[in-house]
Amino acid sequence: LPIYRFYLTTEELKRLQDKKFSNKRLELIRDLFLFSCYTGFGYADLKLLSSDMLRRWPNGNLWIDTERIKTHVDVHVRLLDVPLMLIRKYEGQAKGGLLFPVPSNQKINEYLKEVAALCGIDKAVTSQMARHTFATTVYLCNGGTIEALSKILGHKHISTTQIYAEVTNRMVSSDFRAISGNLAAMQRSVLEKKDRKQDGKRVRRSLRDTA
Repeated sequence: LPIYRFYLTTEELKRLQDKKFSNKRLELIRDLFLFSCYTGFGYADLKLLSSDMLRRWPNGNLWIDTERIKTHVDVHVRLLDVPLMLIRKYEGQAKGGLLFPVPSNQKINEYLKEVAALCGIDKAVTSQMARHTFATTVYLCNGGTIEALSKILGHKHISTTQIYAEVTNRMVSSDFRAISGNLAAMQRSVLEKKDRKQDGKRVRRSLRDTA
């Protein structure tokens, strides 16, 4: 499959974010997916996030401080505006101090198919795609470093994170290919204007010389 199939683009993420759902079940699934897109938490960690993991750091920002289930690596994730809003939205709706009422991963992936269809996203959207979207579209493509991303994702080795750097490099390459036609036309226009200007100067010089 093409590499872009494994993450959402900025435009697709915005479409998902702006969609209004009348079905509360699908709205919850969309919200859980969005939270992961903006934090990088996978399903195993998401379902266990609790209010006692929230920390106000000295700079005033709210963070989640926890340990990744899979690797047992300490993870520190600053909460941006969207995840903060989602935490407030679902406050008190889950038992045991958990941040969200999270259904089974099987159910999430099943409902995500409906969510994607309603948002006009022609991709096999899964809960794991949210983590890929965070790493590529949200983090690296907005200036984040591969070293910091490795810590946020809870990887033991930076080589595990390197795949995302390769993906973003391909994204950049693809973007250049997409705009190359427009750039070529624009550059031709500039060069043609320059050539016409130079031709005009030569004509004026020739007229002066023969006068």
